[in-house]
Amino acid sequence: MDDIKNNEDEEDRVLYLVPMLLSENDYDNVLAINVIKNIYDLRHFIVENIRTTRRYLKKIGHPKKIEELHFRELNEHTTSEEIANLLLFIKKNNTGLLSEAGVPSVADPGSELVMLAHENNIKVVPLVGPSSIFMALMASGLNGQSFAFTGYLPAKKEERQDKLRALEKRSTVERQTQIFMETPYRNLQLLYDILTCCRLSTKLTIAADITGKNEFIKTQTIKKWKNNLPEINKIPAIFLLQGN
Repeated sequence: MDDIKNNEDEEDRVLYLVPMLLSENDYDNVLAINVIKNIYDLRHFIVENIRTTRRYLKKIGHPKKIEELHFRELNEHTTSEEIANLLLFIKKNNTGLLSEAGVPSVADPGSELVMLAHENNIKVVPLVGPSSIFMALMASGLNGQSFAFTGYLPAKKEERQDKLRALEKRSTVERQTQIFMETPYRNLQLLYDILTCCRLSTKLTIAADITGKNEFIKTQTIKKWKNNLPEINKIPAIFLLQGN
């Protein structure tokens, strides 16, 4: 295990929620200068994937050699006991929390550790960065006053279709935008189910490769989508529904 030096008083500890790029686009297009400076000051990181994070820190020009930085992993396989042990890590050093893409703790691991930080009087500081969920909502033209993020829908076809019908009904009754996602290799399966289950008048936004060179964001009715499906297979995407 890496040696961790305790250079500051424990009560001054900060857990920074560090944004990750959504695509291979130039980082200076999506990260503010002050955010990058904050990342440069960090030497300790809790991350969803160490290899991805090392590549990211190198890309943004972190001044320290990668070998001089300290990493711990937190992903969907991390147990609550292991997360509790990570608390010792952030008690000793200012630490950055990163997910695989976008901002940590939103549709990604990390919220349990953030709660532990609050419970132990460790300051939590979110750094500004790209969130595919909110960027898709911003660009959708759908209701931004009332919305709900469901995350991943059920993997089984019948359960997924039932969920889609329930989301459409809720959206119609409450005038609420419903936001959800799928693993990229199952995008088309989800899209076909949306077109099968939802009413022709329901509006659907498909937002794919956000901030990437092939960024695609479009809102139209289910009826119009049926005649012109986008190429989104294996591309990270966010879907938004609004019934009427």
